[in-house]
Amino acid sequence: MMNTKHIYSLLPLLLITLMLIVSGCGNTGTNTPAIDSAPDVKDTESSATKTSSDSKDKLSIMLDWYPNAVHSFIYVAQEKGYFTDQGLDVDVQMPADTNDSLKLVAAGKIDLALSYQPQILLARGENIPVRSIAAIVRHPLVHLLTEADGKVKSPKDLEGLTVGYSSIPLYEAMVRTMISQDGGNPDKMDLVDVGFDLIPSLASGQADAIMGGFINHEQLILEKEGHAINSFNPIDYGVPDYYELVLTASEVGIETKKDQLTRFIKAIQEGQKYVTEHPEDALNILLAHENETSPLDPEIETKSLDILLPLMNEEGQPFGMQDASSWENVRAWLVQSELIPDSVKAEDAFINL
Repeated sequence: MMNTKHIYSLLPLLLITLMLIVSGCGNTGTNTPAIDSAPDVKDTESSATKTSSDSKDKLSIMLDWYPNAVHSFIYVAQEKGYFTDQGLDVDVQMPADTNDSLKLVAAGKIDLALSYQPQILLARGENIPVRSIAAIVRHPLVHLLTEADGKVKSPKDLEGLTVGYSSIPLYEAMVRTMISQDGGNPDKMDLVDVGFDLIPSLASGQADAIMGGFINHEQLILEKEGHAINSFNPIDYGVPDYYELVLTASEVGIETKKDQLTRFIKAIQEGQKYVTEHPEDALNILLAHENETSPLDPEIETKSLDILLPLMNEEGQPFGMQDASSWENVRAWLVQSELIPDSVKAEDAFINL
């Protein structure tokens, strides 16, 4: 038998239900009760919000490394709303493996990646369909680094000495070209793969020089640790002046998302303009986005940006503009160094949007 108190507790609910039924029966056509219209209003508001959000074109970009000074223009474009102004919603990602980004772009897993000009030509030599759409750093950052008080006064002095490099064939080709151009015999150097231990290999004396270290990173760290460093620019010793960092997309992506990619470039041009005019504020924005696994040293990043800006900006040219002659010179050197087949064409490796 049902409890009497339970019946009484249900009476208010029963009365409300009865009132709703009566109200519903008494309405016709255009006279819609307020209680029915409320969900429609909510749905409309939700739909409007969703449409506003979805109206932005989504693009993903993978960095070449953890966030550092060279990426300031991206984070500024994000923070200052330059991507939003271009109707873009940009997802910035870090690579799990720096060797994977071009393959992920080619496979359509990400839209854009930061990579290196020679690497684009090497990838095309392996039939990976990627192209550069903008030059980010217009000159080499990788220099041959030696202790200032060591035995090496020029690349030819590396005969009979040890060179540490980071297991990349490109860096081997660079140091061989530099020694040869300087009048030495590259076959007489001892080339040792030190992986990512470039700094300790030079600092400890394990290597007499390192190839693969960046003047805006490894050199600055070594100097901060008390090591006076000589850096030899590869373009002074036979290596063509190349774009250290480029923005890359797939051939399919360029075809299907050309408008979005063009707007992305406009946004980063605004970002780079702000970085150039307000470097201190730009670095503060970058530091707010540092990766917790790779914390940034503000002193190093400040010096790094000072080095980078003259190498990123070219007077009289928009940020990102690429020259066909640069691509052809790098291609010819890579062919000569037997790193790519002659069938790889410079004009297929880049496009200015």
